[in-house]
Amino acid sequence: MELKRVVVTGLGALTPIGNNIEEYWEGLSTGKSGCAPITYFDAEKFKTKFACELKNFNALDYFDRKEARKLDRFAQYALVSSDQAIKDAGIDLDVVDKFRVGVIWGAGIGGLETFQDEVINFAEGDGTPRFNPFFIPKMIADIAPGNISIKHGFMGPNYTTVSACASSANAMIDALNYIRLGHCDIIVTGGSEAAVTKAGMGGFNAMHALSTRNESPETASRPFDSTRDGFVLGEGAGALILEEYEHAKTRGAKIYAEVVGGGMSSDAYHMTAPHPEGIGVERVMLNCLRDANIKPEEVDAINTHGTSTPLGDVAELKAITKVFGEHAKNININSTKSMTGHLLGAAGAIEAIASILAMENSLVPPTINHTTVDENIDGSLNLTLNKAQKREVKVAMSNTFGFGGHNACVLFKKYSE
Repeated sequence: MELKRVVVTGLGALTPIGNNIEEYWEGLSTGKSGCAPITYFDAEKFKTKFACELKNFNALDYFDRKEARKLDRFAQYALVSSDQAIKDAGIDLDVVDKFRVGVIWGAGIGGLETFQDEVINFAEGDGTPRFNPFFIPKMIADIAPGNISIKHGFMGPNYTTVSACASSANAMIDALNYIRLGHCDIIVTGGSEAAVTKAGMGGFNAMHALSTRNESPETASRPFDSTRDGFVLGEGAGALILEEYEHAKTRGAKIYAEVVGGGMSSDAYHMTAPHPEGIGVERVMLNCLRDANIKPEEVDAINTHGTSTPLGDVAELKAITKVFGEHAKNININSTKSMTGHLLGAAGAIEAIASILAMENSLVPPTINHTTVDENIDGSLNLTLNKAQKREVKVAMSNTFGFGGHNACVLFKKYSE
């Protein structure tokens, strides 16, 4: 069976450094930090008092008050970013065959704030179970794609992938396969997360996973730097329209890039720590290259998982060196989490978008906040430190890994007929 080609025809983004694609790219290309003290709640007693929150996002700019109350923030972000992507793709909702349009969305946690608030309200009450009737529909992770499909009438496959921080990358891989196997013409995919909450910050602090650089939050996310001390929690959403090539061409759609492959693997090692030698990460990149029929020496740029954790960064770079050999020195390697923080289940989506925009603009965004060399990291690698670098990017890889050992890798190629 001949697989169909799959292309990207629309993009949407809500990120800590920009609330649309144009703002997001401006932030990426100029090395903007999205990290600042938490404003959502009083974080004075928390070990970490900062995060990468969305700026200037008001739900009432997009929803009426009644609708906004029915949606957790992660679902609001999903609806807004997917609307951006659908509009960007120029999809005519009156013409498209909605039975062949699906929504496959990633979320690592879902409605954490809704769950937190409802439980706190119950605990502080008199023991009578007075729960909001929208408690469950607001909280469940699958409600984001459900709401997207309900809004637009899309009646193809509709579900959420949950694999911690690899969730939206897994969603994109599923979308790729549904289309190239001929089951769908278009899939709205991506991911959203809104875990900057008391429960989210407290839980990750208890794991010692977050940076505690409270004296300088804007520099706290520092992948590959020897002084890194944990990741910075972020929030937001990224949306991509994946479309069968002939379908996109027939309707005259703008094509950003071609999605040529996806790989998955498991570390099978530890709940939260990566294998120190990056065995699972090595395998996922090899699987992705094989799926895409791309040689290692063809890859120009890798947006790493690069969370700014002591173990994770080293393991990933070891794996890159093993997979790409001497060519690893010719690749622009970066971590855009240095600017956006870690969006958990939405990370794969916004980082895939960063890879696509790097390809479109022939500019690789920087890994910011690097000051001190880590002796455990190969100094011959080009980590695109502190300043964006111009280069033609014909093939770009995006890595995303999650607690539980979930590894996902997506490969994009510059579009040509």
